[in-house]
Amino acid sequence: MLLKENQLLAPFTTFGIGGPARWFVEAEKADDLIEAAYWAREHGVELFVLGGGSNLLVSDAGFEGMVLRVSLKGIERQGDLFRCGAGEDWDRFVSIVVAQGYAGIECLAGIPGTVGGTPVQNVGAYGQEVETVIERVRAFDLEKWEHVELPKAQCGFAYRRSRFNSTDRGRFIVTGVDFRLRRDGAPQITYADLKAHFKGLTGTPTLSEVATEVREIRKGKGMLLVEGDPDCKSAGSFFKNPEVTQAVAERVRAFAKDAGVALQVFPAKGGLIKIPAAWLIEQAGFPKGCAVGAAGISSLHTLALINRGGATAEDILGLAQKIAAAVLERFGIQLDMEPVMVGF
Repeated sequence: MLLKENQLLAPFTTFGIGGPARWFVEAEKADDLIEAAYWAREHGVELFVLGGGSNLLVSDAGFEGMVLRVSLKGIERQGDLFRCGAGEDWDRFVSIVVAQGYAGIECLAGIPGTVGGTPVQNVGAYGQEVETVIERVRAFDLEKWEHVELPKAQCGFAYRRSRFNSTDRGRFIVTGVDFRLRRDGAPQITYADLKAHFKGLTGTPTLSEVATEVREIRKGKGMLLVEGDPDCKSAGSFFKNPEVTQAVAERVRAFAKDAGVALQVFPAKGGLIKIPAAWLIEQAGFPKGCAVGAAGISSLHTLALINRGGATAEDILGLAQKIAAAVLERFGIQLDMEPVMVGF
């Protein structure tokens, strides 16, 4: 185990923001991971597990504990089951399985981060969520101090939620994920932009064609990491799409009708209605390209808050709080932030 002190965290995040970690370890094998966790426990140091850094905002003051970056690699196929190390790049994994003709995650192409982060957030986009293809999550249980394998039913998956980021936050270090995919399965085309792109096409598009188009859609919204693109210095969607009651949805529909603006809502579990957070934000007075100092909203996608250059974590958080307050005042809807907050 190589233990580093005062490691700056900004380079490990897609925001490019964040102060130093008091202690830092990169675990490339399971023994490193266990040794680092043991060291943190024995020294009474708080432990934070870092993956691809694509869904977090790190405090300007940094983190006083230990940051453990999980870099466990390896992809093994057993029939239609793929056993993948937590440190593998997610988009690389999607490309590999799509090229081999396996369906189930083609609409999740282009999402930054590592495989280990996908079950934590129950990553989803364009009609797919990882919970539908996860067979089990492999992890190290810091409470029982042993390696465990958790079947999907024990992961507590919900919209952008799992036991790993809610009831058991901080208990498990994800070491690998097993995905059950469909050989020669048809691609999922339920998202409006995908339907529009492939409308009139003779025959079913290939998995690779769908994955490629998803990446193009993400690129057009600043949600694809492209070197030199200022709209990419973000944590992706900063707010979750709120799920509201029918009564609240009707109130928002009435507002849209009176304002003469289009509104598309979606059914959610439990009879709730999902309203696009981007729509709420724009109607609350924060359009694409809006800037508040060094922080701003992407010129391509309202949900992405960006580091325009030299932004601090406080700059980003300040803008987020202004947006949330405006939406709450206008619609009575509380927006929940999606990124993990570190060191606050």
